[in-house]
Amino acid sequence: MTMNRSLLASALALLLGVGVVTGVSSGTVLSLFTQAIVYAVFALGIGVLLKQNGMVSFGHALYFGSAGYLLGIMLQLQVASAETIILWTLLIITVVGFIFGLIIVRVPGVAFGMLTLAIGQMFYLTASRARGFTGGADGMNIDWPSNLFGFPVSQILKPSSMFLICWSTLVVVMFLVAWLLRSRFGAITEAVRDNEERARFIGISTLLPRASVYALSALITAVAGVLSALNTGFVSPENLHWSLSGMTLMMVVVGGFKVLWGPALGAVVYFIFKDILGDYASHWMTIFGLVLIAVIVFSPTGIAGALMSWFLPKQTAGKPAVRGH
Repeated sequence: MTMNRSLLASALALLLGVGVVTGVSSGTVLSLFTQAIVYAVFALGIGVLLKQNGMVSFGHALYFGSAGYLLGIMLQLQVASAETIILWTLLIITVVGFIFGLIIVRVPGVAFGMLTLAIGQMFYLTASRARGFTGGADGMNIDWPSNLFGFPVSQILKPSSMFLICWSTLVVVMFLVAWLLRSRFGAITEAVRDNEERARFIGISTLLPRASVYALSALITAVAGVLSALNTGFVSPENLHWSLSGMTLMMVVVGGFKVLWGPALGAVVYFIFKDILGDYASHWMTIFGLVLIAVIVFSPTGIAGALMSWFLPKQTAGKPAVRGH
């Protein structure tokens, strides 16, 4: 029954995307929506890590930016078709994320966040200084072929097409993640997150589930990186900088990570503030910061958590905002 509801919700969401494209004629507005959806996928990646592992990462821009660099380098070298390169990019980042996860998920609390920050900045500095390989601070143009998955790239890059591609990707990724988290994998990772010592006592290996969640989070973030590379045709060291991770983490906090769609909602709210308030207030980040503080104080579960408590008060009452370790 739950799967049928998820399928219905996903189908309605896809129809909503078609409705947006039909109702919005401005290419500029659709481009802004597309950028928001790309970061919604990015925020979803961080949100999954926080939801299932209870860990805060300040270095997930590593996987966002690395996806663009891997695509750009392999496309320049013409090692395979563009479609194959996209799959290789996602696979490589997932494997690297799992290997990193096996090492860093052993570190608890704040130390984990600082370690992810250090690793991310190390790659940022490497990309900034490897001018002959990555273009250095000037960045790298991504040379997409004339056709991709059987469609002309010129048609794919139209604002309406890019919005539909990004929106559909977000809906599909969210559906697959929801399905995965409802499986035994989701139950195990929640048990490890809530009480790792008890999980070990009943015979659950805690390292592999934590590393797997970290790898899943890296994969989702890499999907956002691929969408960004396709949308902009460009990648720079700024895509690897910790500030990008911090900005996306703010989206997760505002939207809420207890509900799977919360981070995506936070990304949309962030871009609404950026694009609307930015036209009227030069210090719009200050206003957004005040909103962030208000959300943390009055609704620790984020906007999504507040909405869920209003519409489903009996199901959400008494749930803790953040589980400790």
